[in-house]
This record gives sequence, C-alpha cells and structure tokens, in this order.
Amino acid sequence: MPFAGELIQVREDERDWEGAAERLLRGFGLALLVPDAHYKAVAEWVDSSHLRGRLVYFHVRPRKTSDLPELHPDSLVRKLAIKPDSPYYDWLERELAHRFDVACCATQEQFRRETRAITRAGQIKDPTGRHEKDDRHRIDDRSRYVLGWSNSAKIAALEAKRRQLESHLGEVGSQIAKINGERKGLQIRLDALTRLEEFTSFEEIDWARVATAIAALEDERQKLAQASDILKQLNERLRELQQALKGTEEELQSMRDRRAKVEQRRADAQELREQTALLVQEASVDATLSDTLEAMRAEALGEHQLTVESCDNREQDVRNWLQARIDAEDRKLRHLTEKIIKAMASFKETFKLETADMDASLESAFEYENLLAQLNSDDLPRFVARFKELLNVNTINEIANFNAQLARERETIKERIAHINKSLAEIDYNPGRFILLESQASPDAEIRDFQQDLRACTEGAVTGSDDAQYSEAKFLQVKAIIDRFRGRDGLLEQDRRWTAKVTDVRNWFLFAASERWRQDNTEHEHYSDSGGKSGGQKEKLAYTILAASLAYQFGLEWGVVRSRSFRFVVIDEAFGRGSDESAQYGLQLFRQLNLQLLIVTPLQKIHIIEPFVSSVGFVHNDGGRASKLRNLSIDEYRVQKARPEMAR
Repeated sequence: MPFAGELIQVREDERDWEGAAERLLRGFGLALLVPDAHYKAVAEWVDSSHLRGRLVYFHVRPRKTSDLPELHPDSLVRKLAIKPDSPYYDWLERELAHRFDVACCATQEQFRRETRAITRAGQIKDPTGRHEKDDRHRIDDRSRYVLGWSNSAKIAALEAKRRQLESHLGEVGSQIAKINGERKGLQIRLDALTRLEEFTSFEEIDWARVATAIAALEDERQKLAQASDILKQLNERLRELQQALKGTEEELQSMRDRRAKVEQRRADAQELREQTALLVQEASVDATLSDTLEAMRAEALGEHQLTVESCDNREQDVRNWLQARIDAEDRKLRHLTEKIIKAMASFKETFKLETADMDASLESAFEYENLLAQLNSDDLPRFVARFKELLNVNTINEIANFNAQLARERETIKERIAHINKSLAEIDYNPGRFILLESQASPDAEIRDFQQDLRACTEGAVTGSDDAQYSEAKFLQVKAIIDRFRGRDGLLEQDRRWTAKVTDVRNWFLFAASERWRQDNTEHEHYSDSGGKSGGQKEKLAYTILAASLAYQFGLEWGVVRSRSFRFVVIDEAFGRGSDESAQYGLQLFRQLNLQLLIVTPLQKIHIIEPFVSSVGFVHNDGGRASKLRNLSIDEYRVQKARPEMAR
C-alpha cells in the first residue's frame, strides 16, 4: 500500500514548478492508498490502534472507466507524471484531474484573472476567494518534498542539511569549550580570593621576613665555623668516619646477600637430591634404555660439564633434541604415507572397477595386499597374449562397426538429398529455374579430429598390416574416445555436448541451395544460408524444400494423380506471419503434390487459403469460457460470409 506521493512526480521539463506543486499536493501526497481488498483490515486496525500521529488514507475502489474533465491549458496536472506501472494509475489520474486542476500563473495579471491559480512562489487561490501562502519553510527545501518515484534527491538534501548542522554543531562546541576555559580561569581566581579571606593579618603571609631571619642565622653559623680551627678538624674527622662507616655497611650487606644465596642454593640442591632419590626409587628404568639415553646424551649435548645447577637446562636441551628427531621421523612417515596414498589413488583411478570398494588409505593397505596376492596366485601374466588377442578382435571390430554405422548414416543423408533433388527438379522455383540441394563436409575442427581419431583406431586392423596386433598405443586411442563418450571428471557437460555433436552425422555436412537454369543447368544464385535475403525469398525457399521433402517422405511420384500412398499433412499456425504471395506459392506446390491438407490459421488469413480448401472448421470462443466448432463446406462458408451479420 503506497503513499500517493510515491506514485506522482513533476515532469523533468517543468522542474521550476516543483516547489509550488509540493506545497499544493503535500497533504494529498502524504495520504495512504488502500485497495478495496485491504480496506476492511486497515479500517479496523486504524480504529483500534493508537497511532501517536496523524494518518490520512483513501479507499481506492475499482471504478468503471469514465471521461476525465477538460483540464486548463496551464493546469498543474499537466506538469505531473504518474508512475506508469502502478495499479492505482487510473484512480490517481481522476483524483488529480478533479482536485488539482489549478492554473499555473507566470504573471500576477493572470493570477488575479484565474479562479483557481497558483504561482511559482507558492501563493494559492481557490474559487471561494481564499488566498494562502505558507512560507514557514523555504519553497526549495527538498528535505520536505514528498513527491517522486525515488527519494534519492530528498536523501541527498537531508545529508547536506546534516553536514551543515554537524559543522554548525562543531562551531558551537568550540565556542562552548572556549567559554568553559574562561569560566574555569575565573573560578580559579575566585577560589584564590576566597582563600585569602582566611588570613586576618599580614604577618601570617609575610614569608619574606622569616626568610631574612633564616639567612641571617645561616651567615652567623658560617662565621663561627670559620673562626674555630678545632671545630673545623672535628668536622673533617666526622666526615671521614661517616665515609668509612658507609663502606663497612655496604660490605656487610654484600656478605649477607652472598650468604643468603649460598643458603638458597644449598636448600635447592637438597630438595633436588631428595626428589631425584624418590624418582629413582619409584621408577624401574630398563638398563638398555638407560644405556641408549646415555649414548644419546653425548650426541645431544656434546662436550659439557654437568653440574647440579645445570641439570634442568641440560634436561631441556636433551628433550628439545629428542623432540627434533621425533619430528623429523614424523615428517618422513607423513611423506611416505602421502606417497603410498597417492600411489593407491592412482591405482584406483586406473582400475576403477576392481577398486570400487577400496579406499586410498593406510587402513585399507591389507585390501591392496590381498589383491596383489590374488593376482600372483591367478598368474595373470600367462593370459596377457590371449587378453590382447580378444581386445584386438572385439574392441577393434566394435570400433570398426561403429565407424561403419556412421559411414552408412552419412551415405543415407547423401541418398536422401539425391531423392529430394529429384523432386526439386520437377518444381519451378522461378520461371525456367529449379532448386538443387548441395552438401559438403563440415570444416568444424572437433568433427574433423573425431573422424581422424576414429580412423586411427581401426587403421591397422582394416588394412591387415603387421601393426594390427593390439598395442598399448592402440588401447589408449580407443580409451580416449570412450572416456569422452562416458564423460571425464570435471568435463562431464562439455563431453556430453561434444558426444552429441560428433556422433550426429547431420553435423558432418554444410548444406546449401543452388538455383539453376533448366536450359543448361548453370547456376543462377547460390544460397549458403538465408542471411541477406528478403522475408519473401526465405519463405519461398522454405516452402520449396518442404514440398520436396514431403514428396520424398511420402514416396510420391511426381505427376501421378492417383496413388495408394498416404498424403495427409497438418500445418498449425499456417501463414500467420508470412506474405500472401509466398503463402499462395506454398499452397500451389501442395496442390501439385495432391496433398490432403488440414490447415490451422488465424481468421485474417482465410482469404489466402479459401481457393485451396473444400471445407472450413470455424472455432469460436465466447468470453474465454468454452470453444465451439462449426463445420462448413467452402460453398456454405461463402454463402454465410456474404450475409451482412457474418460480415460484421
């Protein structure tokens, strides 16, 4: 259910009236169009729901076609276009004509003169004398437009408005940040002034007087120190002792650290000794395995000094070395496994029938072993010569038979063309000229290659040469053809089309028609295809070849009036699109052949067929409900046709 505005837009050449049309039709464009099928459901839902807004909708009923009112020459309706494929087209056309037949006035003189009028600026006048101009929004504000089959222009306008508002919002944000900075500075000054009220006298903040007193006392102390030598010596001795004490304390701290580390190492070694003893007690290590590990230790670590502290690190080194060797062996195993599986897959591809129930996996290795054992037990090599002999006799013979069958089909086509040419020779295509069908080998590369491959498969066997014995190369030639007939993996559809193409002998020929003079059999015109010919020429040539083909198909003898052959032909949708001349030419050919025709044709072609038929079956369908057939002889049809009501 669309809104009316979705189906109406201002014509491209009347875009200067778009703003005025939007103002006048805005209310109508925002109305929902409800078809009669949904009216009941919509009315009930609207009545029972709180819409939180305003909704206007029209009940669109199917109406009988009625004449539209005559529009004003400058009517706004003439500047509007309704969506052509809309089911509401007729309803909208009537509503616009009745509601908005408003004159579009380019001047104020015309505006004052008209009864219903509108200006480009959007001023509206109605028959009651009421004038209205709503400038609460700009007339060119596309963000408020509701008309148009597409809302891309409105979206673009809204996007531009959004970008403008975002830019303005950024400027406002910058001003707010600046004002907040100024406010923060004023607040700091206000806080400082507030704290200043805590001091009741200047002496509480007179720091300069206290600093002056301190400086005076410091000067007095320096003067007293310089005046006494004993005090000076004591100060130097005090500094030396303080320096020595500092060094002694640092040495003491260093010794304490060393003792703590030694005690920690002793505790760790004791704990490790206990753990090792427990492991040795719990584990029963095989002597052979122990000797193997001992030999590997030298290979893994080389020349090294084993200490208690280095045991953990050496253990990690040996573990990494062992893991590297394990990974290398695993890679060898995987590579070997891949080679085995690849060989299995190749064997399965080569011998699909024998390995249909076997998988290409290590778990199925026993099946391949069993097959090998069976082959060895059957001693198949003894039967190779016999097998090749049977292949030579059977396969080569079958391929030869297949090739011979295709050759017979090719000769059959040539014989049929010769028979058809006999019939064509009896037909005057034009005064003094007849049509002769010609055939030549197709130059298609696929067909030519297939014929060569087929000959290569039987070449030795047919000639009886010494190479006739079935060889591996001969087997591969036959296999290549059969594989394409079956369809190769990934090329099934392509091979299917190829097979249908190369095995259809009709594709081995290119056919043409030659128009020749009867007098000396010289060629007048050559038709390699129907391209470049007029419609009448194409139809005439087609009718000629069709008549000759019917003569061949029915075994007709040209010129024999009475025959026991069956000559009934049905032509459906006959002569519907062809010219009258070519249709008459075809019917005359069929009369010469004494064919019994049943022609199904539209009524407008009956005047062409009438001279050639003896009866008419007239089919009439009243309202598309039931068809009726009326059989008339040609004389009865002509009598009925002459009546006035029949003519109508």
